[in-house]
Amino acid sequence: MNNSLLKYGLLFVFLVLLQVLVVNNTLFSGYINPHIYILFIFAFPLNKEKTPFLLLSFFLGLSIDFFSNSGGINAAATLFIAYFRLPFLHSIQKKTEFDYLLFNIKELNIIQSFTYVFTLTFLHHIIVFFLAYYKADGFLSMLYDPVLLSSILTAILIGLSISLFFSNSKK
Repeated sequence: MNNSLLKYGLLFVFLVLLQVLVVNNTLFSGYINPHIYILFIFAFPLNKEKTPFLLLSFFLGLSIDFFSNSGGINAAATLFIAYFRLPFLHSIQKKTEFDYLLFNIKELNIIQSFTYVFTLTFLHHIIVFFLAYYKADGFLSMLYDPVLLSSILTAILIGLSISLFFSNSKK
């Protein structure tokens, strides 16, 4: 337990620092900003105790908001995808909750993995960009330009990170 606590604690700190020091200062094409910190949501193990995970997810988003001066929008978006992660995965996998105790994201096939990561990333980005830049007349252009393109880039970066840095073992 202590090994896993240390592992996810370090991942939490690393992703916050990576996001606020590197990624937030890098814009692609002027408006595409990946949110790599949500990798924590996908990497954190699934279990029946939802409250500690939701609290960690909230504090993850709040940490990003604190350093980005964004007023809670990342906390709201991160908490939303953390809450719906398990039901969404259940709809993709069609498995019982017992199976989630042994779940490893690398065991999903490529279609399921892409659907899982991209859909939750897209929902996260819709919430972040909607709360940050909402204009009634520019909603559709907001969906295409920053939301869709940032979601694609974020999903690619998360997919690469998962395939490179996370083991295929059932621990």
